[in-house]
Parts: sequence; structure tokens; C-alpha cells
Amino acid sequence: MDKNNDSEEISLKELILKLRSGFNYIKSKWAIILLSGILGGALGLLYSIFKKPIYTATSTFVLEENKTGGLSQYASLASMAGIDIGGGGAGGIFQGDNILELYKSRVMIEKTLLTPVNINGKNELLIDRYIDYNKLRNKWKEKDHIVSISFNGNPEKFNRKQDSIITNIVELFNKKVLNVEKLDKKLSIIKVDVATSDELFSKAFNIKLVETVNDFYTQTKTKKSYQNVQVLQKQADSVKRILNYSIGGVASAIDAAPNANPLLQTLRVPSQKKQVDVQANSAIYSEIVKNLEISKISLRQETPLIQVIDDPVLPLPIDRLSKSKGVILGGFLGGFLIVVLISVRKFFDIILK
Repeated sequence: MDKNNDSEEISLKELILKLRSGFNYIKSKWAIILLSGILGGALGLLYSIFKKPIYTATSTFVLEENKTGGLSQYASLASMAGIDIGGGGAGGIFQGDNILELYKSRVMIEKTLLTPVNINGKNELLIDRYIDYNKLRNKWKEKDHIVSISFNGNPEKFNRKQDSIITNIVELFNKKVLNVEKLDKKLSIIKVDVATSDELFSKAFNIKLVETVNDFYTQTKTKKSYQNVQVLQKQADSVKRILNYSIGGVASAIDAAPNANPLLQTLRVPSQKKQVDVQANSAIYSEIVKNLEISKISLRQETPLIQVIDDPVLPLPIDRLSKSKGVILGGFLGGFLIVVLISVRKFFDIILK
């Protein structure tokens, strides 16, 4: 028992002596550590000077929930015309976190990048603005030998290089530029952040992305109701033309026998037939108009579906590394790394001996 205690005491004593010896060794290298700290501080200063500031454009919007009540009194009438006024058929694809993924999808980002905007009086595509301020054309010219490339025209007819460039930009945006999140899981408020080194691009892209998703959301959500309105409107126009023609036919039949003998009933047959057509078409037209108005109410009920709360406003918040912070962080990292390097080297020297 005593021997074990002695061995433990010796081991602890040796450990303390080794730690003290290592500390003294590191302290003896203070000049190298100081020089490394100064060098790291200088590198940190240069990094803070040449590092481009990041401008973050933020939009917040609330996603409206489905409104399924309010039209139940018209359900039986609308069902006669085969109209579904439930208003919830397309909403499921946008519920939960699906709306967040929609913002990150290639389709939405690509549509936004290919949108023309006016920045400082110059009309240009957002993708051209992004390429120019990042000087990507020079990189493509040196690396991929791409002399010139344009993104005007139909995206469906883009070649392999154009599609590849857009794919790379979309991936970069999802990793570093675009951030979409819910402020609170219990709330329906969603925040969209776009962070780039071009302040005007950040703002323009943020606004256009929200508009693009908003339009896509509205069109998809209201597609069925909109189609119902279009079909019923065409039917109403068609029946109205026939009704007008029938009314004209009644007048023509009456004019054909202006002073008909009341005792000759056969002279009234043409006008009476036309009158029956007028009555039938009037009843049909009345029902179609009712159903058309119900369908329009359903369409109005479903739009708008996204309500923007805040838009990005200049000047945008800036994420920038200050010179003092760059010097402090650079000096600390430089000194820390050299201490680690000295310690590792000393450790291996001890093992080899």
C-alpha cells in the first residue's frame, strides 16, 4: 500500500515537474511567440482591410392560413355546376417547412436571377450584376476559356455551360448567401436574408425573390378557382350571345307578321318557339352567372396569400471585421499556433530521446 502511494506521489511529482519544465521552455521562446503574434496581428489587419463588407437584406412576411368557412351556404349551389369552393386543395404543398424549401429551390432562385432590374439607372439581369461585381467572367476566361456568355432569352433553351453556371450559383446561394427561416415555430412569420458584398444586389435580389415566390404561390394556390372562373366566364359569354340571338329571332318572327289575324294561330308559332328559346337561355344564363359570382368570391378569398411585413431598406446592415478586432484576433491566433507548434516539437524531441 505504501509503495503504491509512493509511486503515485512520484508520478504526480514528475508530472508537475514536466509541466513546469514545458512552461519554462515555452517561456524561453518568448521572442518567437511575440514575433508570431505581431505577424498574426499584421495579417489580421490586412485581412480586415481587404475583406469586403457583407450587406444583409432582410424581408419578413406572414403566410396566411386557409379560410374554409364563409362559403358553405353556397356549396350546394356551386356543386350543381361542378365547382369546388373548398379553397384548401393547393395549400398543403405550402404548409409547414415546405415554403422554406420553395425559397431555396433552383426554380425560384433561377427565375429571380434572370429577372431584369433597374439599378442606378441601368437595366440589367440580376445574374449579370452578380457576375460582374464578383468578376466571374475573368475567372471563366482564364480557367474555362469562356470568352463571352449571355443569359438573355428563354431559360429552357440554355446550353450546358449556362445551366452549369446557374447550378453553381444556386448552390453557392443556398450555402452562403440565402437564409430562410421561421422566427418562431409557433408563428407564421418567415424571414428571408440575402447577404452579399454588393448592397444594391442584396436588396434587389431579396425583393425580387419574395415577389417571385409570392406570384408562384398565388398562381398555384388559386389555379383551380381561376380555371373555374375562366370556364364559367366563357360559358356565360356563349349563352349570352345565344340569348341575344334568340331575342332577335323573336323580334324578327313578330315583324314577319305585323298585322296577323288573331284567329290564325299558326302565324304565332314562329314567335312562340323563339320565345321558348329566350326563356330557356335566360334561365341557363341566370344560373351560370350565379355560379360565376360564387367562383369569383372563392378566388378573391384565396388571394393574396403572402403578406409582406418588412422590406429591406437602405442602408443595409453591414457585417465587417474592424481593424482593431482583426489585429487582436490575428495576434492571438498567431501566438497560439506558434505555442502549439513549439509544444508539439518539444514533445516529439522527448519521445525520440
